[in-house]
Amino acid sequence: MFNKLMLSLVPEWAVGQKEFWEAIRRRNLWFIKLRYIVVVMLSIFLLFTTFAFKINYTETQIIAGVIIIASILLYNVILHRLRKYVKFDVNKFNPLYLSIFQIILDLIALLMLVHYTGGIESPLYMNFVFLVIIGSLILPGTLVYTMAAVFVFAFAVLTALEHFQAIPHHSINGLLSFPLYDNPHYVGAFLFTFTFVTFVSVYLANGMARQLYKREKDLVDSMKKINAAEKEKQKYIMGIVHEIKTPIVAVSSYIDIILQKFLGPIDETIEEKLVRAKNRTDEGIQMINDVLNVSKLTLYDQYDEEEIDIYEIVSGVIKRRKASADAHLIKLNLFDKREKKEKIRGDKFLLDIALSNLIGNSIKYGVDGGNVEMTINSDSKNIIIEVCDDGVGIPKEELPKIFKEFYRANNVRKIVSEGSGLGLSVVKRIVERHDGTISAASPSRMASRDYPGSCFIIELPFKRKEKDEALIEFKANA
Repeated sequence: MFNKLMLSLVPEWAVGQKEFWEAIRRRNLWFIKLRYIVVVMLSIFLLFTTFAFKINYTETQIIAGVIIIASILLYNVILHRLRKYVKFDVNKFNPLYLSIFQIILDLIALLMLVHYTGGIESPLYMNFVFLVIIGSLILPGTLVYTMAAVFVFAFAVLTALEHFQAIPHHSINGLLSFPLYDNPHYVGAFLFTFTFVTFVSVYLANGMARQLYKREKDLVDSMKKINAAEKEKQKYIMGIVHEIKTPIVAVSSYIDIILQKFLGPIDETIEEKLVRAKNRTDEGIQMINDVLNVSKLTLYDQYDEEEIDIYEIVSGVIKRRKASADAHLIKLNLFDKREKKEKIRGDKFLLDIALSNLIGNSIKYGVDGGNVEMTINSDSKNIIIEVCDDGVGIPKEELPKIFKEFYRANNVRKIVSEGSGLGLSVVKRIVERHDGTISAASPSRMASRDYPGSCFIIELPFKRKEKDEALIEFKANA
């Protein structure tokens, strides 16, 4: 019942809106960090006014001040630790409750500080306004106005109790030449002005925060529409490209049959032409596969995560690429330098595509009689895969551009005229999807006098970044 009551106070546009709840969580952390600064400032205020301004606090005021400051620090440390365990679950203690809880604690602490520093005469009373402005940035409108009303009422009650001497008045000696708390005209005018300023501040701050939340929601909705349109486009591209691929694969198969001389012997000149045609059709199929891979990565946000052995994947790629490497007399060498053969979690199919692309490029842009080395290493956090060659390399000025879609370095165009320029962009997206990084270097450690070579380094973490899967089932659970 209480959970539904709390959720009913949240604006309809914000219920189930991931960004709204994430913003509350971020601002909760900001509020906690700010409170540490407040503790320091209050301590400085107490010391500075005592020794610099020679204000004679009573023993009660000093003891109360120290206890209040220590209490603020203590509950702030507890809140800081508690925040890590607060999840987005409407049926449990969630970020909205944490916001309300810490504002209530701050209200109590501020009331005590104001009381022991003069009540209505206290120089700290304006912090009430500051507190409700912060609340306006965190909480929905209904809750903020309720909090503001509680603030004003609590301050008015405190002032009235001191005015009628129901509780002792703790003035700061030397701050005012005469007391104001017992002047009914001043008290009335002050409380009216304080109430007006508080509610106007809430109105302005909460209004701006609400507009920002709505603008963010509109942007998120627009992004969802753009992503939906992009997925439809990718589906269309995949359909068209797949239809194009079918006849090309058929042509490649027929050429294979002829080259394997199942239909009888063929003339050497014709065979040479057929080999060239076969190579061009294979290039076309590879380009189509690149486009399909890009479309699949864009279309499918989900992927199959499992425990995988990188050595097994690299070995499999080498076996598939060996025939191509042998045709160019290129040696493929694999070195596993890890002391501990740890596995990682990821999508085996996607990582296979990425490594196959890198090794394929090293063969394609290598030199006859060259070498390609695959090295697997690790540190405390990552598994490190290097694919290095002694081929044509990459011009230094083009290194920052090679992971862009449709980009091909100028020097490789002279060697292989055909290519989509999509391969490395696909590799980068796959690596980033696994929370990893990829970088390129040229010259490589295998560079020769004539050829600089290139080296691609992939780092994949053993531990993936935690995804907050509790985002967001508020609407469904409500």
